[in-house]
This record gives sequence, structure tokens and C-alpha cells, in this order.
Amino acid sequence: MKAPATEPPCGSCKWRRKAEKNPGGIMARLWRWHTGWCPGWKRYQAWLADQEN
Repeated sequence: MKAPATEPPCGSCKWRRKAEKNPGGIMARLWRWHTGWCPGWKRYQAWLADQEN
């Protein structure tokens, strides 16, 4: 899968920021569950890997 040229919205997601502020909270648990199946998160991870190369 080719990563997009611009940063996917997961990088600035409000849910993600809330989860990172309180890693033990319910929002963090929901976020971790969400990233297990979210195609947008997979695109974001591919984009990050592409940025490292």
C-alpha cells in the first residue's frame, strides 16, 4: 500500500490527543481498540514509516 503524500488526519485527531493525555483512562482504551481495525490508522502508520525512509 502506498502512503499518501500529506499527513493523514490521525496525526491531529482529538480522540488521539485525549487518549495520550490520560493513558489509563477510558478514552485511551477506546483509542487502542479503535486502532486495531481502523483503516485510517493503518494509512497513518504507513505514512510515518514512509517519512522515516
